[in-house]
Amino acid sequence: MKLIAYLDGGVPTIGLVESGRVFPIAPRDAFFDDVDRWLAGPQTREVGSPLDDVIQVPAVRSDCNVVCVGLNYRDHAHESGLDLPPSPSIFGRWVSTLSVDGAPVPVPACEAGLDWEVELAVIIGTQIDRSSGRAEPSDVLAYSVFNDISARGRQFDTSQWTLGKNADLSGPLGPVLVTADEFTGWPQLNLELRVNGQVRQTGNTGEMIHSIPDLIAYVTQTLTLRPGDMIATGTPSGVGFKCDPPILLHAGDVVEAEIDSIGILRTPIV
Repeated sequence: MKLIAYLDGGVPTIGLVESGRVFPIAPRDAFFDDVDRWLAGPQTREVGSPLDDVIQVPAVRSDCNVVCVGLNYRDHAHESGLDLPPSPSIFGRWVSTLSVDGAPVPVPACEAGLDWEVELAVIIGTQIDRSSGRAEPSDVLAYSVFNDISARGRQFDTSQWTLGKNADLSGPLGPVLVTADEFTGWPQLNLELRVNGQVRQTGNTGEMIHSIPDLIAYVTQTLTLRPGDMIATGTPSGVGFKCDPPILLHAGDVVEAEIDSIGILRTPIV
């Protein structure tokens, strides 16, 4: 099943994507408050909108936790000149920085340009806390493509990454959520990122240092995850600031982040 969130009569709504049309399921936060109910109920096909005509919004709960993982691929840790992290390197994003497929991302005035990071996003489908033990595939609602677009100047001004990872609209997510029942277990998927058609990153989610169940288990020892929360699972090598010479994104560039079985997330830079 493929899902998006969009404005239906001005209300953020989760919709089912089928044959180029979107069919409403439930208001976005109501959907995440009772995922099983809404997915188990009959999905109407009587009223729908052309996918190209709807205004999309991020397909996460409005107050979601956005948990990001740094240095979670060996080749990316090596290109960064850092040791492999013995525990997941966790940082946060504000939900206000998330955007959607096709939405432009502006370069902050203080930055020489922006950088790219293709990642598999995991959307949580059930409440998970420290009493839950090891994570199960059924804990995941869906998977999507995420581009952790980074303002490296601010990121490396200090030892704290927060501001560099929270530039306005710098977290595109999409083009759809693909529900976990379309995958077997914890998916191993190929990732690729292209800038203006040129391949810059390739990898496979099976190359993660810390697996999806390990990440969920690690986070939930401290932080309860709820339906509609998101984990961005890290990026493979090939980021722009480690190219020789460094390459950054500028106005007019177009980034395409692609993951097998999910689709292409397209982001113009302005």
